[in-house]
Amino acid sequence: MSRLVLILGDQLSPDMACLRDADRARDTVVMAEVRSEATYAPHHPKKIALIFSAMRHFAEELRGDGWTVAYTRYDDPENAGSIPGELLRRADETGATEVIATEPGEWRLIEAMRDCPLEVKLLPDDRFVCSRKDFEAWAEGRKELRMEWFYREMRRRTGYLMKGDDPAGGKWNYDKLNRKPAARDLLRSAPMSFTPDDITEEVLALVQREFPDNFGSLRPFDFAVTRGDARRALSHFVRRLLPEFGPYQDAMLTGEPYLNHALISPYLNVGLLSPQEVCDAVQAAWEAGEVPIQSAEGFIRQIIGWREFVRGVYFLEGPDYPHRNALNHQRKLPPLYWGAETRMACLREVVAQTRDNAYAHHIQRLMVTGNFALIAGIDPAEVHEWYLSVYADAFEWVEAPNTVGMSQFADGGVVGSKPYASSANYIDRMSDYCTGCDYFAEKKTGKGACPFNLLYWHFLNRHRDRFEKNHRMGAIYASWDRMDEARRETILEEADDFLTRMSRGEAV
Repeated sequence: MSRLVLILGDQLSPDMACLRDADRARDTVVMAEVRSEATYAPHHPKKIALIFSAMRHFAEELRGDGWTVAYTRYDDPENAGSIPGELLRRADETGATEVIATEPGEWRLIEAMRDCPLEVKLLPDDRFVCSRKDFEAWAEGRKELRMEWFYREMRRRTGYLMKGDDPAGGKWNYDKLNRKPAARDLLRSAPMSFTPDDITEEVLALVQREFPDNFGSLRPFDFAVTRGDARRALSHFVRRLLPEFGPYQDAMLTGEPYLNHALISPYLNVGLLSPQEVCDAVQAAWEAGEVPIQSAEGFIRQIIGWREFVRGVYFLEGPDYPHRNALNHQRKLPPLYWGAETRMACLREVVAQTRDNAYAHHIQRLMVTGNFALIAGIDPAEVHEWYLSVYADAFEWVEAPNTVGMSQFADGGVVGSKPYASSANYIDRMSDYCTGCDYFAEKKTGKGACPFNLLYWHFLNRHRDRFEKNHRMGAIYASWDRMDEARRETILEEADDFLTRMSRGEAV
């Protein structure tokens, strides 16, 4: 009896566990562009186009490799609209009663597969360095889950940047060397871009027709949509951009969305690249003396450190994790996140970049859009949906811990030991956004005072009971207490006024 082999839109890897378990001579691969996946969040048009085009290209590769592929396009009149629905439809066509699938990366889909009327065999997704089982074993008995300790374990396990049992260069990380603001450089390379082929153009026309009102610019579209092109993008990054990635990975410049960043996270997260081949390429460049250790280490940490860590947290914490709200923040996400007018140059720049590219790098997400949402008391569920919607690399397993946990501290400290709250000083130091802004980073109160300065202290004051005993925050509260009482009252009053005007829909 033939079986169905399910391949999802973020499982576009030729070595998927379900393909290894299947028989290409008798089993049928099922792939489907379905409404339930395209609309569970208001995804950026570029994200939808990337996934649909990459799926169509991967289906052709599978057919070329001898697989029978039952592929459903989004506008197919017979489209059942959901993954379980498509499996049932294909089971009726083929007579199959069993489905082989690699475990999905989101609880929502795992539960849908468990409820499917067919017999579904879920196999572990072994494309990651650390399996779910291994992460659970690492986490067991620990009072705190901290990425740094997990990362060191992954370095030992993989051997990346190691000299025996010790880290190469004598240090586990080089953060102190990697916090330089960037200067404009007309010779700096950009991430590799790609011209849409006929398949992609067909997808772009479909997305334009079916999702005309989704936030974001569909064109120009220049993502890689095949494994071959994704590998070319990786090679280009390692050769041209990685050498200075480390020092400038936290920098931000107006009109320069990429700087030394790789823009390969979408390819990793849909399966066109594997974390191992990415780290192997970086390791090889470092061993050849082409990349300094602080850049190689900073990048590898993003892959085998943060990426693997947040996946482990997502599955360890369970399906309710994205809905947590430890700080009880209830304010609505302001329209400026969807492109409405704002006087804050940093937010205007990052939101516009997000709209145009479906991309922002990690510091833009954490210290601009995330930081503002945190100190303004925005409902983390709305922040979570926004990040899930607007970025091409956003899938819940990686997005939720970074947003709900790291950015919004809504998990109460599972991911981070302290909230990533900051005044205007950090943004002013690491970017040129404050130049020409309607507000002034150096002004703490009064006309033109930067909202980040006002809201930072407002946030700390309203959450004092939770944070003042945190060993990393005691000195901050001591600074607040040393302020003149009248100054503290002015800060809180001006912050309240700002939040009131923002909640009324005024351009702030």
